[in-house]
Amino acid sequence: MAPFDSEDSTTAAAAAGDVREPRRRFARYGVPVTVMGVAAAAIGLVPALADSGDPDLPKLTAAQLVQKIAESDVEQLSGTVKITTDLGLPDLGGLESGLLSGAVGGAGGGSSADPSAKLTELATGTHTLRVAADGPDRQKVSLLEDAAEYSLVHDGQDVWGYDSRSNEVYHATVDEGAERPGKDVPATPKDFAEEALKAVDDTTSVTVDGTARVAGRDAYRLVVKPRQSGSTVGAISVAVDAKTGLPLKFTLTPASGGAAVVDVGFTQVGFAKPDASTFDFTPPKGAKVTEADQAAEAAGKGKPGKDGTPAEDGRAGHGADGPAGELDGMTVIGEGWNTIATFGTSGEGLPAPTGGGDLDGFLGSFGDQVKGGFGKGTVFSTRLINALVTEDGTVYVGAVTKDALVKAAESAR
Repeated sequence: MAPFDSEDSTTAAAAAGDVREPRRRFARYGVPVTVMGVAAAAIGLVPALADSGDPDLPKLTAAQLVQKIAESDVEQLSGTVKITTDLGLPDLGGLESGLLSGAVGGAGGGSSADPSAKLTELATGTHTLRVAADGPDRQKVSLLEDAAEYSLVHDGQDVWGYDSRSNEVYHATVDEGAERPGKDVPATPKDFAEEALKAVDDTTSVTVDGTARVAGRDAYRLVVKPRQSGSTVGAISVAVDAKTGLPLKFTLTPASGGAAVVDVGFTQVGFAKPDASTFDFTPPKGAKVTEADQAAEAAGKGKPGKDGTPAEDGRAGHGADGPAGELDGMTVIGEGWNTIATFGTSGEGLPAPTGGGDLDGFLGSFGDQVKGGFGKGTVFSTRLINALVTEDGTVYVGAVTKDALVKAAESAR
């Protein structure tokens, strides 16, 4: 399919202005290395797995299609979403999901129904979600598992998380009109598209690349590519519903080639008003119920945030960036797709190889040893996000190549 036009980011970025946030670079790169998998998911998109046939639709420019996404006002829908994430993490027999959940979910007071912990499972493997929405005050996301199900329900001021496997319930209250609970972890094509559009600037190429059929609906394909070398991002593709402007499918292909890093798309979608009973929830008999306020206090944290997830502030002995001494003021190096976040950590970084022993072998299986004017360090890589940890505890992280991280560390000295 030939592109409809070759319009680049200059015009498209202006059309995207209404959907960007001032902290777009922080949202894309400012993350602790312990949750790199979640960060990768937060900027991922997918090559659309389209139905057969390319529909004949009126031509749109890239700027017009970006504007169509920005103006989309879909508030009522129900459907099924399939998410496949392939970050190239080592196979730890499922341990990697537990580590990610633990890194984020410690704020939940240990409840397996806490959304900030449960939804991080989307960072690895293939998952099926059922989603429903009826305006800003009623949403539901259900994660279907083998012989179990996790549901997150927002109904007015109540937020309920329920894990059927453990029969545990998490409950929080939020202000009317608050964002969908757990939104910091993207779960639908729209969530991913919003993150991608924040990256549109003069370092970005944006084109319309034909049409597709997705979940039985006609769609345009918007393609976003870095204009800079050194990024691990190859191309981003968003299938946009021709009628409503809602992103239906979504692809991030890495610069290294191969399968998409993240594949997120509706397999079925409808825009009728969901039945009111969809959002009803009563804790099952015998279920353990954890209240968000109590969980936050037990963990030494502040009150839950506006989306119902535990807050990260208000902790005794902690600074603005987290536990005292854990992070040392984050700064940003570079621009656009080559942006690298750097920050210090407590301690002296990771132990260097000594030439033998189980620890050396374990660390060596995860990272590559590098050295330069900054001393020695270890680069930990996924197919999208890479991080360099130097021997003095400085971290450099971004969606850039290993060489770009080493050069950044060299230039910072």
